[in-house]
Amino acid sequence: MAEEPGIRLVLEPEDEYNHEPDPVPNFNESMYFNVVDHSSGVGGWFRLGNRVNEGYAEMSCCVYLPDGRVGFMFRRPRIKTNEVFDAGGMRFDVEEPFERLRVRYEGDLCLLDDPGEMAEPKAAFTTNPSVPCTIDLSYRGISPMLGGRPVDAATGEEPAQDAAQSFSKAHYEQHMAATGVVVVGDQRFEVDGLGLRDKSWGARYWQAIAWYRWLPLVFDEDFAMVVSLISRDGVDARSGGMVLHGDEYHEIREVSIDTTWDDDWYQTGLVATVTTDDRTYEVTGDVTSLIPLRNRRTTPDGDELLTRITEGLTRFTCDGRVGWGLSEYLDQIVDGLPVGLEST
Repeated sequence: MAEEPGIRLVLEPEDEYNHEPDPVPNFNESMYFNVVDHSSGVGGWFRLGNRVNEGYAEMSCCVYLPDGRVGFMFRRPRIKTNEVFDAGGMRFDVEEPFERLRVRYEGDLCLLDDPGEMAEPKAAFTTNPSVPCTIDLSYRGISPMLGGRPVDAATGEEPAQDAAQSFSKAHYEQHMAATGVVVVGDQRFEVDGLGLRDKSWGARYWQAIAWYRWLPLVFDEDFAMVVSLISRDGVDARSGGMVLHGDEYHEIREVSIDTTWDDDWYQTGLVATVTTDDRTYEVTGDVTSLIPLRNRRTTPDGDELLTRITEGLTRFTCDGRVGWGLSEYLDQIVDGLPVGLEST
């Protein structure tokens, strides 16, 4: 996250814990983790978003099994406080800020032979089996922190936020290693993997961004990337992210992504050209398993808005090295098509 003119980013250990909600109806504080075990091929991502002013949390749990099946669960459990991330059977704990965190889940997953069925979630949850799932993962930071809370460089005051047009006011990320266990039905996986986590807070509508492409990927503890391409208006796109070499991040200055699509306009592969001040990387991604998700909202004027987020477990190659991560594509859907289709 690059600093804007007149703005600096600050990040304190206390930001790892939850904040006092802003007085806007759509305040969201969320934390997200992903992991892929490069040896077994099992992967997953886990998110809690507290929308306490609306009285509920968004809980998502997704596990990619090595045979291509996906276990998925989404719930909106009721909450009364933003003091903790603990809802719908999922809990996140900060054991040491910026260093050690823990992810746990105890609940069910909808087990999908064809993850694409989640495009129609009601039917998918009705026609596919539900199996018990237990997750207990300890995360360890392997990189510096990236991002923070924007403040005025001169006064230290937070800039004003337009709640209706906001996706978040503060955001940070970190590459991680994770160890622990994932149990899905009668399958148990001892996990020793790599991934990324992020946290954000502030007013959020999923429709505040026209489209984005987000590629969190890890080759090993000394070489990783988080690549982003974001368009708020559907026309112009902003490049961002970092390349991790050793224990140092190098800011990404420019990103282009050439995507291969299937008949449903889901990404099946990609080639990302990523430029830092030091060099340009060509990163090739092969999507091995993908689940489509959606968010719907009706505006005060009665307009129906539909956001699609496709979450692809992706095998990446760069400089002859093989890594794993996610390709997360968000698009507003207009006239049945993703608005970012022609841009990437």
